[in-house]
Amino acid sequence: MPTNHLSRAVILEISGKKHRFDIDDPVLPNWVDKADLASGGFPYKNKLDEDKYEQALRLLQIELVKAQFWMKHTGKRLMALFEGRDAAGKDGAISAIQANMNPRYTRAVALDKPTTTETGQWYFQRYVEHFPTSGEIVLFNRSWYNRAVVEPVMGFCTEKQYKAFMEAVPHFENLIVDEGIYFFKFWLDIGQEMQLKRFHERRHDPLKIWKLSDMDIAALKKWDDYTDRRDALMEKTHTDNAPWTVVRANDKRRARLNIIQHMLNALDYDDKDKQAIGEIDNDILGRGSDLLKSNA
Repeated sequence: MPTNHLSRAVILEISGKKHRFDIDDPVLPNWVDKADLASGGFPYKNKLDEDKYEQALRLLQIELVKAQFWMKHTGKRLMALFEGRDAAGKDGAISAIQANMNPRYTRAVALDKPTTTETGQWYFQRYVEHFPTSGEIVLFNRSWYNRAVVEPVMGFCTEKQYKAFMEAVPHFENLIVDEGIYFFKFWLDIGQEMQLKRFHERRHDPLKIWKLSDMDIAALKKWDDYTDRRDALMEKTHTDNAPWTVVRANDKRRARLNIIQHMLNALDYDDKDKQAIGEIDNDILGRGSDLLKSNA
């Protein structure tokens, strides 16, 4: 852990105002601490009640178990990508899906940076190796869309590589859908103050500090760059065959419930309980860029 807590302090401009943020200071700045869930375009000021969340989640997880039995019996395959800014809640959403499912038929994939061998391969190759087999669910915690956002923002790919990827990815995803795989692309969207809160919590929680990387800190001043790349991603890769589902994720509880509901609604499994699944919150989950704010 860093010993000089002043070494990584940055000046951030948020909503037209400049603020100093020091990730290593154990005291969260007042301007971050007072920001409620409604910052960054989120429609609610308060979290979903924990008891209501747990009750709804249990019903949805029962439906997920039913869906998994059906997939195993029919040989159906499902793949979901979870994308979004750092600390958007991808880990938690995937964990909520997996919690009570058979791990033999459900996998989470979170790849490290490519090896020398992988760097020399076709860009999509290392991801294809993890695609689902018959009856299997695969959940990607980040995916090939690293090349659409993180890599160009942080200088890990050339502009030529970025443009080639953006041209290729719709064709690549058409092949996935044509293969008959249930294919979901989730973008979890959070406000800037919420990201700072979650980064600070990770930095000062010994059980979560492993989640905070030097690259996360370096990206603090690149919020607008990430936004520009995100918007370009939505414009170019949101297609009829492989649409993006955007989830407002300042409240992790609402985000997780709506993600699971969306997936279950797309599956025609046996003994489906639509009442247990409930209604999608259209202020939380939607298609394409409809829910994204220009300043988010």
